[in-house]
Amino acid sequence: MELTKEDLKILNSKIGLKHLLADKIINLEKALKDARYELTLREVQAELVKMQLWLIAQGKKMMVLFHGGDSSEKSGLIRKILSHNNPRHYRVEVNLPHESAEFDQDWYFKQFVAKLPQPGEMVFWDRSWYNRALIEPVHGLCSKEEYDLFMGQVNDFERMLVESDIQLIKFYFTISKKEQDRRIKEVKSSPLSKWKMTPYDEKSKELWDQYQDYKNVMFEKTNTAIAPWIEIQKDHKEEEMIEAAKHILNLIPYQ
Repeated sequence: MELTKEDLKILNSKIGLKHLLADKIINLEKALKDARYELTLREVQAELVKMQLWLIAQGKKMMVLFHGGDSSEKSGLIRKILSHNNPRHYRVEVNLPHESAEFDQDWYFKQFVAKLPQPGEMVFWDRSWYNRALIEPVHGLCSKEEYDLFMGQVNDFERMLVESDIQLIKFYFTISKKEQDRRIKEVKSSPLSKWKMTPYDEKSKELWDQYQDYKNVMFEKTNTAIAPWIEIQKDHKEEEMIEAAKHILNLIPYQ
């Protein structure tokens, strides 16, 4: 492996040496790649802190939606992005798919209105109202009438949010079928992470085509000028996180 002056500078830094000596057998390519990622991550996380301080000072409100196929590691990405931010000024909300009729008698968006960001606050959704456009119809957790009603109302709902001075960012993380299989096997085999598996994850492989069909319809009908989707297509978690964070930084006019 031929190293440039920049490569040597990185490998001779504290971070480079840490990765270089992390394994018994030195792997220059892996050490350089890991060191570059950590350096980039530190830069991005420092900017996210600056951005949050600006949001707080300006009293701005931000809401970020994380969606994707099963095993797209949405919760892990959120934790990594927020790992150095002030927890007093952000919330992470989770909308798990459910089979009960708890909200069936209410306006569907009511539960989300109750959790809108306050001035100076960021709210990150690990799955959001878009469960009704994706996982619920695929797994039969909503009726066709409920799905159609949602699809007819969601753009107006988001327009109201944006017009109420909420910065709305919508991410969809797309991974390959091969990577999805690998991640599911990894989660199931680990005693530390197998709790993440749900019956929906178990069925995800056989329902892959249905997910893609509903995803395509969702993009076609809800990718609006006022609230566009940002699709991130990476099979590596590190690249997913860096790209998502950079999109957030580019969309917020912080100083």
